[in-house]
Amino acid sequence: MKISLLFELQREAGAPDYEYKAVHEAIEQIKLADQAGFDTVWTTEHHFLPNFCASPCNDVFLASLSQTTKRIKLGLGVVILPYHHPATVVERVGMLDILSNGRIELGTGRGGPYEQVGLGVDPRETRAMWDESVRMIGKCFQTEGEFAYEGKYWKMPSRTVLPKTLQKPHPPMWLSCLQPDTYQVAAERGLGVLSFNANTPAAVEPYIKAYRETIAKCTPVGAFANNNWANFSVGICGPDNRAARELGAKSVRTFFGPGKPYAAASASLFKDLFAQWGGQVPDHLKRAFSAFLAPGTVPDLTGAEAFNYSNAAGQQAVKAIWEQLDADTLCDTGSIIAGNPESCIKAIEQSEKVGADQVIMIMQTSTVTHQDVMTSIDQFGKHVIPHFQKKASAAKVPAKTR
Repeated sequence: MKISLLFELQREAGAPDYEYKAVHEAIEQIKLADQAGFDTVWTTEHHFLPNFCASPCNDVFLASLSQTTKRIKLGLGVVILPYHHPATVVERVGMLDILSNGRIELGTGRGGPYEQVGLGVDPRETRAMWDESVRMIGKCFQTEGEFAYEGKYWKMPSRTVLPKTLQKPHPPMWLSCLQPDTYQVAAERGLGVLSFNANTPAAVEPYIKAYRETIAKCTPVGAFANNNWANFSVGICGPDNRAARELGAKSVRTFFGPGKPYAAASASLFKDLFAQWGGQVPDHLKRAFSAFLAPGTVPDLTGAEAFNYSNAAGQQAVKAIWEQLDADTLCDTGSIIAGNPESCIKAIEQSEKVGADQVIMIMQTSTVTHQDVMTSIDQFGKHVIPHFQKKASAAKVPAKTR
């Protein structure tokens, strides 16, 4: 089981020098994570989300980390493909892979309507834009000389795209997944799953099984299929089990809570778009626009899937759900990874049991101090990561020699 971190570059809302401290504290945290044995650090790309994410250009941030870390893999988690020409994505991944000595992982996604509209992108087109882009990127990675492309959204005359990645034929490719149907999209294209749903490990077990079945017979968009599944969670580890569990519960409630400053603006945007489109919403956007659709049009939504900025009632319902769940329930079901090392190990083993290959934890949130994150990373490095390293080593030893 691989244990990794995700950074939104988030800090306490309204804190002085918010962005500066979020960035520089994250660098210090990631340096420690590199020494502690974490597998990958994933960094997001978001735009226009004050007090939630100060990471609009994760490639720039990873370029810095490539020079301040030695072994931890550096994950673009993710590049929002509709915002970038595919050739420039290949160029930047190539540069990052060289700078990091071959440590880059390429996650992709298509973003959300609030950010898409802010950058002049039609939300209805983003799934098709992402699909065309990821296929173009996969082909470009595999082309040694000049490369040309003619598609609906992207065009390029014959050009040599440089620099080439150090990893051959290219770094592993992933897809950010927030909806169950996206798991199958990833599998059909040979992409690893970055599952950012706030579900228990048990809830995603059938999806992991279906993903494995589909990816085994896929035609990958790249040179190879990246048959890997990563579960996302809030994570915090400390010597005091009760204190760490309560801190983790507070962190997840805030992280997924509806009280973000852009929530109201998003609700207004969704209402305007629904009117502009004459009520015609593509299938891949129906969950986000569920407040405006007739009952039965959208599958029943539960838990975090019900949360969307178009639906004030849905936001309050999810807030109520999170507030009703006590810290022990959240930890014992694996919804969050929090507590002392023993508690964190048990939570991670739930993801391991259902077939996940990696857990990705966010520790740096608006309710967790820099020192608490540093303590958590240290505890993982001393107690949690060695536990899973020993299990992995034991599994490689033939039974007759044990």
